[in-house]
Formats: sequence, C-alpha cells, structure tokens
Amino acid sequence: MSGTPDPEVVELATKVFDLARRGETGTLCAYVDAGVPPNLTNDRGDSLVMLAAYHGHAETVEALIARGADADRANDRGQTPLAGAVFKGEDAVVRALLAGGADPAAGTPSAMDTARMFGKAELVELFSTR
Repeated sequence: MSGTPDPEVVELATKVFDLARRGETGTLCAYVDAGVPPNLTNDRGDSLVMLAAYHGHAETVEALIARGADADRANDRGQTPLAGAVFKGEDAVVRALLAGGADPAAGTPSAMDTARMFGKAELVELFSTR
C-alpha cells in the first residue's frame, strides 16, 4: 500500500471543504450525515467549522456543531474558529460558536486576546461573562 492518497478521496474532501467555505449547509450536512467526519480537517488543520466560521456562515457552523463538530478545534497554527470569527467581525458566527460551547480562552491567540487586540470592547465584555 502506497502513501499516495486516493484521488477520489482527495476530490471528495476538496468538495466538502469548498461547501463549508461557501456556506452550502444542506449539501454539506448531507455529506456529514452520510459519513464524512464532522471534524474533518484540511492540510493546514482547518476544520469544516473553521472554514465556515471564517467565511461568515453562522447557519453552517450551527449545523456542523449539531452534528458533533468541535467548536474549539484549533488549526495547525493554534487558531480557533471563534478567534477567526472575531478577527473577521462575524458577530452572528461568534454567537453561533458560543451557543455551541466555544471557549473564548482557547487557542493562540484566543478569541479574548483577538477581541482585545482589535478593540472590540463588546466582545471582551461578552467573553468575560463566560
């Protein structure tokens, strides 16, 4: 058995990551419901939740978390979906991640650190109550 990935598996994974980036919730969830792992990560450690969060798709984030995806799963650089959503100014995604159990202190930099760095006082206050 070689170390070369099956081209069909790579093609499917690429499609699934693109669905997360585009916020195509229904199609993405059909794949997850059919057996694609909800915590699937790409070659940089970005999870489906991370990609959906970074691109502003709160509904997709909620649906993935409902299917068992980890709201705090950090990528290879230690970044969490919540910190990415704070950085991008995606307030609906921030709320969806918090509702899904995301920890504002997780990751490097954490969502709390990111909120402080960008002067987002309302988020610092929100995170302080968690």
